[in-house]
Amino acid sequence: MNGEVARVKTAMLIDYYKAIEASSAKMLEAAKAENWSEVVRHEGTCAILIEQLRHRAKTEQLDVAARAEKSKIMLKILHNDAQIRYLAEPWLSQLERDCLDEQGYLH
Repeated sequence: MNGEVARVKTAMLIDYYKAIEASSAKMLEAAKAENWSEVVRHEGTCAILIEQLRHRAKTEQLDVAARAEKSKIMLKILHNDAQIRYLAEPWLSQLERDCLDEQGYLH
């Protein structure tokens, strides 16, 4: 019975990561549409899920297979976050272009 309980807890814990990834994907779609109020709404959802995950992770652990899945999910979340930041801060891309232009003058 303990093995079954552990499998259920692992499934529940990985579901938090999946939900955070889904919410980050929705944030990205909203950012692409320049719907910043939706970005903020989904960001709030992520914050709640992350807090719930932190609480659950204190008493539950992922098995080896779930940890590998978690790593893949985390990479997707980080990729989404980078794209959202790029869309939210277009001046950064201009700064990057300006810096690249200046490098040509320095060398």
